[in-house]
Amino acid sequence: MSDDFMLDTDDLQRRMDGAMTSLKTEFASLRTGRASASMLEPVYVEAYGQRTPINQVGTVNVPEPRMVTVNVWDKSMVGAVEKAIRESGLGINPQLNGMVIMLPIPELNEERRRELTRVAAQYAEHARVSIRNIRRDGMDQIKKAKTDGMSEDDQKIWEAEVQELTDGAIKAVDEALTSKQSEIMQV
Repeated sequence: MSDDFMLDTDDLQRRMDGAMTSLKTEFASLRTGRASASMLEPVYVEAYGQRTPINQVGTVNVPEPRMVTVNVWDKSMVGAVEKAIRESGLGINPQLNGMVIMLPIPELNEERRRELTRVAAQYAEHARVSIRNIRRDGMDQIKKAKTDGMSEDDQKIWEAEVQELTDGAIKAVDEALTSKQSEIMQV
């Protein structure tokens, strides 16, 4: 019976990768002083009676490093899109040019950069906690198998494998955080 135990390491890896993907999405929403289409992902517009992401009411482009444009498809939606961006808390003042909304990205000051690096560190810590929770789930499965008769040697092998997956995922989070913080602090 103990020889039948197979820990689904692919599932653990997939869940850890999910935590990493979530972290990258959160990092993409942080404004670094560079224009990025992903910075508008959290902004929703009241369109056609429901909340709709901006990229479903217009085309989001980055024509130059400090400019994002939104080319709204429906002329009646231009005002709603402009209002949604203005009220989003991104700190960007939209400028209208016909059906195109231009979003000039201002330079970040030193204090705001430091604040953003702290926010990035919080996002990374949330990802680390998620990864550790996934590790704990794997270790719990191994402990249960141990009580069901798994040998101590097999237990140590499985625990080492789970720990190796965890170490790799935590290292990836740390590298992503370092990269994002240096990007934020770059003038």
